[in-house]
Amino acid sequence: MYTPPAFVVDDTSEIHAMMRACRIASFITATAEGPVATPLPMFLDADEGESGTLYAHLARPNSQWKMPVIGDGLAVFMGPDAYIRPAWYAAKAEHGKVVPTWNYTAVQAKGPVEFFDDPARLLDIVIRLTDVHERATSNPWSVSDAPPAFIAAQLRGIVGIRMPITHLTGKRKLSQNRSEADRVGVSRGLSESRRDFDRAIADMIPVPSSSS
Repeated sequence: MYTPPAFVVDDTSEIHAMMRACRIASFITATAEGPVATPLPMFLDADEGESGTLYAHLARPNSQWKMPVIGDGLAVFMGPDAYIRPAWYAAKAEHGKVVPTWNYTAVQAKGPVEFFDDPARLLDIVIRLTDVHERATSNPWSVSDAPPAFIAAQLRGIVGIRMPITHLTGKRKLSQNRSEADRVGVSRGLSESRRDFDRAIADMIPVPSSSS
């Protein structure tokens, strides 16, 4: 992922937090038939390996797992994004040399891919992935709430994915390359939007506290 120095996130714990904030990722593999991609909720085990390990599962009828992977797999986590209007820049009134752009946060993780269908390992992934999304609810559902025979049948319909992360890139493109006055204008413009992602980006843009 092309990442100019101003936009680099190099702290692994920060990158992991960005990954966890995304509820779904694009899991991409290169095959002899071309690239294949599937949107998937992915579970990050930050303690497994130097940069962590990703787990997920595919529906068994999904042919992606049947295709031999060429090289590493790629998981792309996209956070909030926003269109940036030139009219928001202070520079527009100064010299007019401004153009539109896009702000966003993103993480790309690469690593070798393992597909598996061992029931015990699949059950572990399903339990952990479910707990990640259920634990913040007022009445969390647990895999153990369902009949064991039913869960066993469901497990036969999926294939697990394990991808130890060997390369991790984090990017926050938040107008850091613009002047403070331009960043203040962008933050104010986005904060007035009805779009949730626009307001989320507005809150991330580095501006003096008195201007936010």
